[in-house]
Amino acid sequence: MGASVVLSFDSVGKRFDERVIFRGVSGRAEPARVLVITGPNGSGKSTLLSILCGLQRPTRGTVRYQRGDVEVPRALWRTMLGVVAPAMSVYEELTGLENLRFFARVRGLTVDEAFLEGCLETVGLDPRRRTVARGYSTGMQQRLKIAQAMLHDPAVLFLDEPGSNLDPAGQDWLEDWVAERAEGGATVVLATNDRREMEWGRDRVVLGA
Repeated sequence: MGASVVLSFDSVGKRFDERVIFRGVSGRAEPARVLVITGPNGSGKSTLLSILCGLQRPTRGTVRYQRGDVEVPRALWRTMLGVVAPAMSVYEELTGLENLRFFARVRGLTVDEAFLEGCLETVGLDPRRRTVARGYSTGMQQRLKIAQAMLHDPAVLFLDEPGSNLDPAGQDWLEDWVAERAEGGATVVLATNDRREMEWGRDRVVLGA
């Protein structure tokens, strides 16, 4: 995972044409902690996560990542972030293992088969399963998305409604996994309206309040 990373954002706002999504949002996400972003549907949780990941630019405000006293250039953000979000997709014509092989290549990672198989086993998927992802349940596809986010052992982990397609056993596993990531020093940012998931972190940003 490398050195721990602190994410801070100050007075962030976003608007599309004349529509204001949110304004004046500030917060801080630190290693070994979970920052929960919550708010009503349509309040901009996913948009804020997209801004914090560097996928969108804020209309106003600043977003910074720091390793120690050194600010991380925007061009390097992608190398240290892992994202699990509804907008992510898996390649339905590939198996779980083939999906991970592909995304490892896209990231320029040199990893062996045992590592990829271990990522699948960690999320509760059988690496020997030859079924292509099209035949996965929505919960299995969600687990595969989580496995993709693990590939480069990210210092900062973004989770957007991560338990939405998981059954109760999967939600139990997810809670333990998030806790393990935080305890291991990761900075975790969780966008959710799920009351159970909201209890996973003490730090809060509430949109639309």
